[in-house]
Amino acid sequence: MAQQDAATIVRPLTLDWVGRHLEVGERVIGAEALHGGITAEMRKLIVGTRGGVVRHLVVRSFVESFALRYAGDWLHRESRALRMLAGTGLPAPGLIAVDSTAAYCEYPSLLMTHMPGRTVLVDEGLETRVPLMARQLVAIHALRTIDRPREYQTLTTADTVVMLPRANEEVWAAAIDVIRRPAPPFEGRILHRDFQPGNVLFDVPGSASTQITGVVDWAGMAWGPADFDVAHCSTNLALLHGPEWGLRFATEYDKAGGVLSETARERQYWRVRDALACSGELQLWAQPWREAGRADLTERVVEDRLDTYISIVMSAQA
Repeated sequence: MAQQDAATIVRPLTLDWVGRHLEVGERVIGAEALHGGITAEMRKLIVGTRGGVVRHLVVRSFVESFALRYAGDWLHRESRALRMLAGTGLPAPGLIAVDSTAAYCEYPSLLMTHMPGRTVLVDEGLETRVPLMARQLVAIHALRTIDRPREYQTLTTADTVVMLPRANEEVWAAAIDVIRRPAPPFEGRILHRDFQPGNVLFDVPGSASTQITGVVDWAGMAWGPADFDVAHCSTNLALLHGPEWGLRFATEYDKAGGVLSETARERQYWRVRDALACSGELQLWAQPWREAGRADLTERVVEDRLDTYISIVMSAQA
């Protein structure tokens, strides 16, 4: 996305608010729209410094009506998460300021440092990226902080699952019965809660020197089972790149030293729960992928991949 005059894509009150949190002698000299998010408007700000050097910041604003009722809570949670992550060595943005109630901005907003790199959603280079992502998630789960984030939450129940039109009804009925069971016991860890390719940044995608440069969108940070994060990334990989990659991620996480539930039955519970949870919002998930260049991920393709993935998990107790 080409750089534009900041005033054309950043709202006036928000731009004024950003200005109050810059260093002496700095000013916003341009901006770019960042795409790929579902609930928030993202703007990369180009800041000119007194010494003539340029640095970048990011402002996230919740502008959609359906998100505004939750924006204050989301921004409170994300700002708290970024404070907790400061100094840990994890490649997360640094918090600069937050206006969770839109007291100063047109909409609830958060200002943070910009992480270098870019998201990569293409199939090419998966053999390199997936193990890197697994190792990064192990590092997140190994994090220990003085404060503990809120307990994880699950919104989908056996009675609210949305069955896809072409789904294998027998398999899905069995999968729904799986999540009727009580949640397996687990050792609590810090979770990202939306760790997936859209929130991981790479420096040189697809090359032998590929490295992760950032992990973003920490609003869902929670305390819960490592299986939950692994299952969520697995579902995303299965939809983006094919069911086999959903299974592969868990294997790579284990190889990287991650600790999952002890039994196949327990691991199946978390994987099935996450896969079923996305069925009602599947097209909401896929739309940003298509906008980012994955036009091949049509409604039918992602639905069929989810159906296949659930069938494999149920048959193999992977």
